[in-house]
Amino acid sequence: SSRLRSGKPRSGAPAAQPMSIREGRPRESLVKYDAPLELGPAPADASGRKGKAGKPTSLKAQLGRKTQLPPVESKPNTDDVLHALLPPREWIEEGKHYSQYCGNQPATRLDVIQLQESLDQRLMERQARETGICPVREELYSQCFDELIRQVTINCPERGLLLLRVRDEIRMSIAAYQTLYQSSVTFGTRKQLQSEEGKASTEAMIAEQEETKRQREARVVELKNKCEAIERREAERRAIDEKKRKEEIDFLKYQQSHLEAFLKSHDSK
Repeated sequence: SSRLRSGKPRSGAPAAQPMSIREGRPRESLVKYDAPLELGPAPADASGRKGKAGKPTSLKAQLGRKTQLPPVESKPNTDDVLHALLPPREWIEEGKHYSQYCGNQPATRLDVIQLQESLDQRLMERQARETGICPVREELYSQCFDELIRQVTINCPERGLLLLRVRDEIRMSIAAYQTLYQSSVTFGTRKQLQSEEGKASTEAMIAEQEETKRQREARVVELKNKCEAIERREAERRAIDEKKRKEEIDFLKYQQSHLEAFLKSHDSK
């Protein structure tokens, strides 16, 4: 349109006020955009608001920059809904400030087929995972969903607004799940650290008790050996004492027999 060629926003669309301006042209997207518009030289404070080119916007950042949606009852303008759906991209390249709005040309059946082929090609080129959590796959499917909403919005703005609500609700749910996951990971890490601290003290106590057990077992063996030695010495002493007593008894019996014989011979005389 002539308004786009002159570098001015579409009618009814509020002036874009991005949180930051990227340094360098953004990565190619599955969403169809018009030709970039040169807005003039880079702003003076752009050096402090540079972003990384090609870096996918986080889900929380996307939710944080939501624009006010026009009510369905007011028969919203297509450009207003498209601007709310996909705010214009802005970046700085070679010292110049550029802006790019999403396209407002109706889509055909061939465009949908080409979108599917482009999605499959991008998934393969960027080596997105087929299963599990994959930021690349999430980004590409999000772009594909935005492009489908853009195509529907051009034909029916009210239907586009409803799909936009569905998209934002899905993003909010995913953001809540991500927050819950991060909280659970933090909680699990903290519990693991606490268990490791308790594990160290428990292992130290177990090692101390095992050392005490070894010392006491050694003491038991030492006392058993000492007891056996004492028993052997006592047995030898008893055997010697019994032998001495037996010899004394035998000697006394011998003397008794001699005395009795002497006394008998003396009485007979």
